[in-house]
Amino acid sequence: MPKLSDLKVKLFTDGADKAQILDMARQSWIAGFTTNPSLLKKASVKNYAEYGRDLVAAVPDRHISFEVFSDDIPEMMAQGRVIAAWGKNVHVKLPVTNTRGEPLFEAVRALSREGIKINMTAIFAPEQVAKAVDALAGGAPACVSVFAGRLADLGFDYRPVMQDAVARARNTPNVEIIWASTREVYNVVEADAMGCHIITAPADVLKKLPALGTMSATELSLGAVRAFREDALSVGLTLAVPGGADAAE
Repeated sequence: MPKLSDLKVKLFTDGADKAQILDMARQSWIAGFTTNPSLLKKASVKNYAEYGRDLVAAVPDRHISFEVFSDDIPEMMAQGRVIAAWGKNVHVKLPVTNTRGEPLFEAVRALSREGIKINMTAIFAPEQVAKAVDALAGGAPACVSVFAGRLADLGFDYRPVMQDAVARARNTPNVEIIWASTREVYNVVEADAMGCHIITAPADVLKKLPALGTMSATELSLGAVRAFREDALSVGLTLAVPGGADAAE
């Protein structure tokens, strides 16, 4: 089991709450941050430009991804140019398609060649990975976000698509793969073992990483047993058994 210091995969925090982002930015092992419209809604963000510029000013030295929200491809490109102007550390997130299923590969190809850093997102299928990497190859530094966690939620084996994505990007110097929709700490270990460039995860997952490699399975077992015992005692749990005094279980 690796320790936090052993990990080669870059660790990004996924979230839009400014206070949480600033808290995670205090950790030197956090390399960047990713946001999306759903996270902005959760954080009650309404003035996007004000929020974005404020966040870049607060965290100017690490990757931050901000996503467009239009459904019209020319307007999505225009929004991307506006977002890119917020700071040199900004990556513009564009989804693989709009809501009508119209692909954005040519749009990201054009923006990437304008020098805009792209994070192409909402990618699930191997053919989407292949087209995204091809569109971004030779342009500005870019990322491709593969939603491994959401695949797993529906019973898909995400490992083949992640391995394929990493292999393609390793042959494309300006493109990195982001393991997205992380569900648990072990996903970080998996991503690192696969040679994935980046994993983005909620803060509550990342905060568990300092404990990596600090306990054996036997120690974890004993800790669980002690916790059960302490909880039973703390609530005064009793159970009468034949021929014996009341005992906690």
